[in-house]
Amino acid sequence: MTKRLGLAAAALLSLLVSMLIVPAPAHAAVGLRVSGTKILEANGNAFVMRGVSHAHTWYTSQTSSFANIKALRANTVRVVLSGGRWTPNNATDVANVVSLCRQNRLICVLENHDTTGYGEQSGAYTLDQAVDYWSSVRSALTGTEDFIIVNIGNEPYGNNNVSAWTAATSNAITRMRSLGFQHMLMVDAPNWGQDWQFTMRDNAKTVAAADTQKNTVFSIHMYGVFDTAAEITAYLDAFQTAGLPLVIGEFGFNHSDGDPDEDTIMAQAVSRGIGYIGWSWSGNGGGVEYLDMVTNFNPAALTSWGQRIFNGANGIAATSREATYFSGGSTDTTAPTTPGTPAASGITSTGATLTWTASTDSGGSGLAGYDVYREQGTTDPLLGSATTNSVTLTGLTPSTQYQVYVRARDGAGNQSTASALATFTTSGGGTGGGCTAAGTVQSQWNGGYVVQPVTVTNTGTTGITGWTVTFTLPAGHTLAGSWNASVSVNGQTVTARNAGYNGTVGAGASTSFGFQVTRPGGNTATVSSYTCATS
Repeated sequence: MTKRLGLAAAALLSLLVSMLIVPAPAHAAVGLRVSGTKILEANGNAFVMRGVSHAHTWYTSQTSSFANIKALRANTVRVVLSGGRWTPNNATDVANVVSLCRQNRLICVLENHDTTGYGEQSGAYTLDQAVDYWSSVRSALTGTEDFIIVNIGNEPYGNNNVSAWTAATSNAITRMRSLGFQHMLMVDAPNWGQDWQFTMRDNAKTVAAADTQKNTVFSIHMYGVFDTAAEITAYLDAFQTAGLPLVIGEFGFNHSDGDPDEDTIMAQAVSRGIGYIGWSWSGNGGGVEYLDMVTNFNPAALTSWGQRIFNGANGIAATSREATYFSGGSTDTTAPTTPGTPAASGITSTGATLTWTASTDSGGSGLAGYDVYREQGTTDPLLGSATTNSVTLTGLTPSTQYQVYVRARDGAGNQSTASALATFTTSGGGTGGGCTAAGTVQSQWNGGYVVQPVTVTNTGTTGITGWTVTFTLPAGHTLAGSWNASVSVNGQTVTARNAGYNGTVGAGASTSFGFQVTRPGGNTATVSSYTCATS
């Protein structure tokens, strides 16, 4: 009996010792991390990239782009860097980029562009050289794992010797970890990022296994190869079936190698909960200038591609959610209050200044800014964004009526309900058909007044065939009638258009209309200014 107890005790002791010496997982990911097919923040919240690329290495002075991209509601920016193929971005510059990412509450994917088209394009760097670059700037990245992702090398192989991609990528990941990088790593496909030979797709598990932290995400670039819905869904299906994380690291609405199906790309990304990053903010050249989302880095000058990716169906504005890391892990779902109706001033042929009563936010994330949209419908274009309750719009069309509204947004990405519509009309462009309008108060009494005439003068050098006059009624005033014009009212904004018989006005000539207004007793205000546009 005693012997048996001794053996049992010895066995128990042996078990306890073996349990104590079994090492705990030594390579658990910190910060942003992979979980199956998903990306999680350090606090466990899911994060889905909605962003754009910014060509920082060629436009290092355009640091305002980070704030401007954020203002259009992106939660991610992919930043182009170089270690020597172009002017190098040293550790000091990278540290500044990191600061801009943090300051503007953006998850940043930092990518080394030197590797683009290796094996096919002269001057391209190897992935091993890319790792050398990351080693040289590591000091700028220490402790940034919560909001920085390292994209080891952009499109690291062209269409030559593509089979070498698997070993080269695995080795690059191994070296990054041996250097002490704990960041989430991103690896691009070969075939100029489009993987049309399926090298990345078929070898992704091998590459994933090379990461001791199990924290590598794969990036596919979707251009002309992905011009049908079937090709897009089949590729995404393959990674989903394999249980591996994938993001659409670049895509466009058009390309020299074909016409990508951007509608399916964006819709599938949203329905599957995977990230997408469009190419690119501004500064494209070499025949792909059409891929600029804004003109000359001006956030108020969205191109058609910019309108599509930011404000279209399944676009960034509708589907982006800020990383909760920037709000202390909170899950704010409270929308800001509705902003006031915008008022237009300083109207020209191509611009106007709008102001409105500010919103408030009680959700804890704070007001991040406002977006100004044209009209109300399912695909309203974004005209501009602001961090205060005022914005100056540019690039408008002369002699055009605009109906606009404002939405507030907070730091967590919540949007307010839309403000009431405001209406204004830009003035005529050039000298061929401008106009002015001036009104005379003909008579007034305690409860109202008559403005007659409102004189419309053609200030151009040629005749016009139509005109529109807009004006704002003071608070509490109501339009009671009008004559010699077709009039509509939206809130306190009145739009008067020529009748069928007085739209044609010769150069330097005039015509007129009139209206009557009721007002509260004792109120002596009258309409004081008018805006005229030709048509």
